[in-house]
Amino acid sequence: MPLSDIKVRNLKAAEKQYKVSDFEGLFILIKTSGSKSWRFKYRVSGKEKLLVIGDYPAHSLAQARKARDAAKALLAQGIDPNESKQEEKRIKEAAKGETFAKLGQAFLAKQRQEGKSKATLDKTEYHLKLANQDFGHKPISEITAPTILKTLRKVEAKGNYETAHRLRARIGSVFRYAVASGVAEVDPTYALRDALIRPTRVHRAAITDPKALGQLMREIEHFDGQATTRIGLQLLAILAQRPGEIRNAKWAEFDFANKIWAIPAEKMKMRRDHLVPLPDQAIALLDKLRRMNGNGEYLFPSLRTWKRPMSENTLNAALRRMGYSGDEMTAHGFRASFSTLANESGLWHADAIERALAHVEKNEVRRAYARGEHWEERVRLADWWAGYIEEMRKKT
Repeated sequence: MPLSDIKVRNLKAAEKQYKVSDFEGLFILIKTSGSKSWRFKYRVSGKEKLLVIGDYPAHSLAQARKARDAAKALLAQGIDPNESKQEEKRIKEAAKGETFAKLGQAFLAKQRQEGKSKATLDKTEYHLKLANQDFGHKPISEITAPTILKTLRKVEAKGNYETAHRLRARIGSVFRYAVASGVAEVDPTYALRDALIRPTRVHRAAITDPKALGQLMREIEHFDGQATTRIGLQLLAILAQRPGEIRNAKWAEFDFANKIWAIPAEKMKMRRDHLVPLPDQAIALLDKLRRMNGNGEYLFPSLRTWKRPMSENTLNAALRRMGYSGDEMTAHGFRASFSTLANESGLWHADAIERALAHVEKNEVRRAYARGEHWEERVRLADWWAGYIEEMRKKT
């Protein structure tokens, strides 16, 4: 006769332990101490075995029957419930060693193998350091959304809203890597998408007035700092590429015969090879630069060692030295100057300007028809822009 909750509750200890059956192999063992334990009796290859389900009342009658049914389902698949239980135990024990810090380092190693830029790797390391301070030592499977939110709130409390959002995204990347690796079941950062204060988007400061741009170019021409820094700013203005691409440029990337700078994909933000046409003004500056340090690898080597490029702060620091605050102009702002004034001229196709900036078309259909990259128009655009800057520089 099947057991009931009342009957199980009223079972008392005896001089010897005894068992009371439920049905379909499930029974409860009453020990001499009075403790009660659920067991499931089954056969594998004709051999009788026992599966210990757990103690009563921690495991109720309904829970014990559910565990019995789960064991029977495994048997139907040819799986021994005891072996399955031991395997789950081994997995849980192994998961304890899979800490967030350990998975974070594995994710970072994956990024290195994928050829991510130094800037991306540095940001990943920075964000992982912030996370590791709070829960890096914990098994990744035990870290919850509230635990992560507590860390994010600490960053947010300092007014660093953008950093908090980026940190959430980076932590999520590690969790998704862990899920793919089989050591975590879910990404808890998904539940935190709307929990943080949204940062106000602030565009990088840029000069878009032609007269003011001309004044800036005159200031750069008379810059009394390092000659290489001055040339770096001039090339930044003429070529309208990202500061990091200018800083990390290598002589091997330049084809002077065909007047092309070929930037490899691993240096580009969008991870695509990018060709930059070189107008005569850029060639002249590069010739000057080559006479200064053409024997090295980088166009703009660090002052400390020729094996590394100049610091990422060098170009912005030069602008500050010339009296331009961060609210007036940034090294990255030259791209906005180019984009705004080229578009306002009405002379150029918008797609040619976007390709010059190495922006990738988000619409897949349009991107499929933009494979020509508007190269011939971009060459004319580059010559026009270099001439335009020169004309503005000469005006007073």
